[in-house]
Amino acid sequence: MVDEGVQVESKKAAKKEAKKAEKAAKKAEHKSEKGNTEQPEAEDVSVGKYGTLPLIRSEPRSVQRTFTDASTLDRSKNNTIVWVRGRVHTSRAKGKQCFVVLRQRNFTVQVLVSVSETISKAMVKFSSNISKESIVDLEAVVKEAPSAITSCTQSHVELVASQIWVVSASVPQLPLQIEDASRPEKPEQEDGPNIRVNQDTRLDNRVLDLRTPTNQAIFRLEAGVCRLFRDALTSRGFVEIHTPKIISAASEGGANVFTVSYFKGSAYLAQSPQLYKQMAIAADFDKVFTVGAVFRAEDSNTHRHLTEFTGLDLEMAFKYHYHEVMLTIGDLFTEIFKGLRDQFSTEIDTVNQQYPAEPFTFLEPPLLLRFDEGRKLLAEAGVEVGEEDDLSTPDEKLLGRIVKSKYDTDFYILDKYPLAVRPFYTMPDPVDPKASNSYDMFMRGEEILSGAQRIHDPEFLTERAKHHNIDLSKIAAYIDAFKYGCPPHAGGGIGLERVVMLYLGLDNVRKTSMFPRDPKRVTP
Repeated sequence: MVDEGVQVESKKAAKKEAKKAEKAAKKAEHKSEKGNTEQPEAEDVSVGKYGTLPLIRSEPRSVQRTFTDASTLDRSKNNTIVWVRGRVHTSRAKGKQCFVVLRQRNFTVQVLVSVSETISKAMVKFSSNISKESIVDLEAVVKEAPSAITSCTQSHVELVASQIWVVSASVPQLPLQIEDASRPEKPEQEDGPNIRVNQDTRLDNRVLDLRTPTNQAIFRLEAGVCRLFRDALTSRGFVEIHTPKIISAASEGGANVFTVSYFKGSAYLAQSPQLYKQMAIAADFDKVFTVGAVFRAEDSNTHRHLTEFTGLDLEMAFKYHYHEVMLTIGDLFTEIFKGLRDQFSTEIDTVNQQYPAEPFTFLEPPLLLRFDEGRKLLAEAGVEVGEEDDLSTPDEKLLGRIVKSKYDTDFYILDKYPLAVRPFYTMPDPVDPKASNSYDMFMRGEEILSGAQRIHDPEFLTERAKHHNIDLSKIAAYIDAFKYGCPPHAGGGIGLERVVMLYLGLDNVRKTSMFPRDPKRVTP
């Protein structure tokens, strides 16, 4: 006979097991139903149309695709299928759609990824999760936008994506946002948000910072200055030369040089290609120019000084008067300014959107003033400059404002500087012993070229070097170059980064140096 207590416990256990089984059955049924509802998603209709590509290692390819440049996307391509490679600038998921802004250099276009018979939810979700700055390939149909897309440069069309593939993924967390680094800078007193990325953050993360439309424009315009410089001089019969950057003595006899270890001794980084340009003239090259790095060991943490910059230097033999050279340089600048105005208007407008500035003005031919005339203009404004004194930076800026107001030009030449403030190789004026055959050129009140007639007689050059207390043994090779006959010549040196800074009306030369070097920065 079975005990009654045991029977009760057995019934309870059976009831418990029955409930457990019922619960498991319901769970299985729910799971089955859920599986059935998600079945279409499991059969992803977009398989093979999105994902991450294998690392490109230059394998033999079977697929040949023709890519379209974003800058060419306009109404003329309406309803055409294109492949485009670019960066994910921004992405925004909205319901069953994802809006991606694709950036290619300084051009942007809107991309729509939308659920359809051929585009799955999974593909839309994948698109929305691609991290900013990742490089993607996408296939899309170009469609005319129903209304202008003001946030993109290609405002009249959008791309309706059919494939999207990640070529190179970016890390999700960026040290700066491209949108923030691209915002127009507003005056502090102006209402509204004024998000700025500070200069050190930009320079510490320069690769990202250089992706902004403004920086893309700045450095394309800077390349334009180099090309215009080369083209203008080449057309005038100049020869491009390349001069040493490791030298045995200070280029200009000063102390502001970087010393480097050179085997068992020491050498210096060139402050200027000056001496070698002159040697080339003595070697009968007649007209020469060079583009290259220049090093200045000056502990100057100003808006316009760098310890390494790109020098655009030229030297030219003349027949009777150094103005033959000076006016050639003036015309060279006019040609560069005209070339920038006519060929780089888009880049100039792009920079002005973030950093507004007055358009650069110049006269043809350039305005030429004597140093004494400049002193008089300053005196009229209440600033006295001595006959044998150089202009201070505030003096130069004030004179620039006066010249702009009086002559409506941002570029001018100041001739006949005091001899006392020029280097030892500068030819003294033949009439006024206090003056020299030298000149500076200015943009927006800041010096961008210093030049002069050079002394081409070895005895006179030795005399002037002694006057400046220069060790003759260190410049012996330089002086010797003139012992075999040398034509009269003159020239000048230009700082590329400073020219671009002033032409665009920017406030700091670090904005026009791709990887700037100053007393506090040697990276990246």
